[in-house]
Amino acid sequence: MATFSGIFVASAIVFSFFGIIMTYAALFSSLQQTLLINSSPSQGQVLQAGEAQVTITWSLNNSYPTGTDSNYKTVNVKLCYAPVSQLDRGWRKSNNNLKKDKTCQINLVTMPYKPSNNNFTWTIHKDVPTATYFIRAYVYDSTGEVVAYGQTTDAHKKTNLFKIKAITGRHITIDVCAASFSIFSIISLVGFYFVEKRKAVKISQRK
Repeated sequence: MATFSGIFVASAIVFSFFGIIMTYAALFSSLQQTLLINSSPSQGQVLQAGEAQVTITWSLNNSYPTGTDSNYKTVNVKLCYAPVSQLDRGWRKSNNNLKKDKTCQINLVTMPYKPSNNNFTWTIHKDVPTATYFIRAYVYDSTGEVVAYGQTTDAHKKTNLFKIKAITGRHITIDVCAASFSIFSIISLVGFYFVEKRKAVKISQRK
């Protein structure tokens, strides 16, 4: 019994230790912002889903010491929700633990790491929801752990934000037809009114 208890306690300690390591490694606040990222949309620009394109460029911030990127292997670029589009939406909520973070849900591209001359043009998918966004890139090492990042906005996520307008499912032709039908209906109703009024006048004259 004592042996079993000892094994149980030892296992709990080991699992707790690894849990702490994994949690610490996944904290956004523990990452260095070593990438400089730019995107083509201007502040407040509205882009149409399924049509518009976004060009992203990124490079290593040379203000960091030489060798900072020695363990960088891949870069994953993501589309992220700005705070204004996270409000009252728990499914988009930010969390310092990256395993629980829901800020950046849309993957744009994953590429091998290079310190400079990186660019990618993304055509906005038709199913991207209406919201305000920014771009963030995560850097991974050879073990698949996140070790650094970069983003197009500031720390408060208030600058360089752009909007994407989702496809509504309605086409302009449908709107034109609907408007034409409405006008035709009004004209028909007015015409019917005058025809009926004329008939009523004729009947009263016969009497």
